[in-house]
Amino acid sequence: MKDISLYHKILIIFSLSIGFTILFAFFFIHYLYSELYLKNVEDSIIYQGKRTAAHFHYGELSDEIIQKIQWYNIVSEYEIIVVDNLDDLSSYFPYKVNYETLIHKTDRSTLEKGKYVLKKGFVKEFNREIVGAIFPIKGEDALIGFIYIYVPLATVNDIFKGSIPILTSVGTLFFIILFFVINQIWKSLFKPIEDLRKLAIEVSKGNYSEQIPLNRNDEIGQLTKTFNEMSHSLFQQEKRKKEFTTNITHELRTPLTYISGYTVALKQKIYKSPEEAENYLETIEKETERLNKLIHDMVDLNYLQDDLYTLNKQPTAIAQILFEALEFFDIRLKERRLEVSLDISEELIVLGDAKRIYQIFFNTIDNAIKYSLDESSLSIRLKKINQSIVYEINNKGIVIKDNDINRIGERFFRTDQARNRETGGTGLGLSIVKEIVRLHEGKFSITSSEAKGTSVIIELPSLDHERMSEP
Repeated sequence: MKDISLYHKILIIFSLSIGFTILFAFFFIHYLYSELYLKNVEDSIIYQGKRTAAHFHYGELSDEIIQKIQWYNIVSEYEIIVVDNLDDLSSYFPYKVNYETLIHKTDRSTLEKGKYVLKKGFVKEFNREIVGAIFPIKGEDALIGFIYIYVPLATVNDIFKGSIPILTSVGTLFFIILFFVINQIWKSLFKPIEDLRKLAIEVSKGNYSEQIPLNRNDEIGQLTKTFNEMSHSLFQQEKRKKEFTTNITHELRTPLTYISGYTVALKQKIYKSPEEAENYLETIEKETERLNKLIHDMVDLNYLQDDLYTLNKQPTAIAQILFEALEFFDIRLKERRLEVSLDISEELIVLGDAKRIYQIFFNTIDNAIKYSLDESSLSIRLKKINQSIVYEINNKGIVIKDNDINRIGERFFRTDQARNRETGGTGLGLSIVKEIVRLHEGKFSITSSEAKGTSVIIELPSLDHERMSEP
């Protein structure tokens, strides 16, 4: 059964159901015939036999009485034989019942006791079953005669000949309707399942672009919708994987090319002066640091995305962490001549991982400086709004296009498609920020326009809110 398809299993169940239905109908008809029809005939014969014999309990079995019984034989549906002597019965009914003589020794003793004997079975000459009974007629001192009442039984076809055409018509109509029902079930149930099976085969081959049309809202429709979403998700993952491979190849190739080229130049002493050789060494050092940062960021991001990672949450003065991060960028801020405006509430406390919160501030400030115009402004705000601590950093610089906003935070995604080596970075900084915010159950958003500049907004639950959420 394991190798049989679901469709064939349903077909087998359907066929077995029809077989059991026919078998049940056969036994039901047999029940009607044997338990109702035969029982009714037997009861009627016994009733009529007892009633007839009861009229002649006294006196002799005269010709007048015999004529009355014979007249009853004519007007009734039963065959009635009246004899004075039990042995004479064989002359009037010279047939065998079930291939045996009509009267047995045990029958004689029963009749002599004044009890009737029921006789039923197949009679070859009639080519059918008969039901009959022999009744003794009592006189004053002894038995004066015997009455044998019998009737040939109608066959099943005779009994149900009026209903068989109806049963046949209704049964045919039932099976035609059932066929159409099964056909609709096939189209409604098995066809979508077959489509899902074919799509699953395509997905297993790496073809994620196929989709099954949705035209129903039942369980099959929900399954189809889920499968389509899964296929689309796999398609997106495959696309991002290819993008990731392309990006990581590019990110690694460039510094390795610099390192390899300048190493060969130094080894073969292809330089004009000691100062030029020193520049080569500085370039190698910078590209090595760039590689180290890229690898560190990738490991860090994968570590944060691991579901097994847990934050070391403690009550933390978040403003102090922000000041420490800002202090690190003092030199760069002065080099770019950026005017910084601060709006920070210093008493704010969060329940979080201080090391990871520092990364949030470091990466966002680094990005803001990197993409700011020289001699422009940079504003940083840290306030409590309702039950959240809101951190916002705004710069005036490159405006992010609307179709790029939703991609901010993807691995290696950068708005400067030219990948300028001075501002490009690794493209992993905001990806790490988004993961840290997610782990803190916060919110990350970004807006960008010509008039207001670019703002990164991060909301983290305050310590008071965390305590209120505890059971």
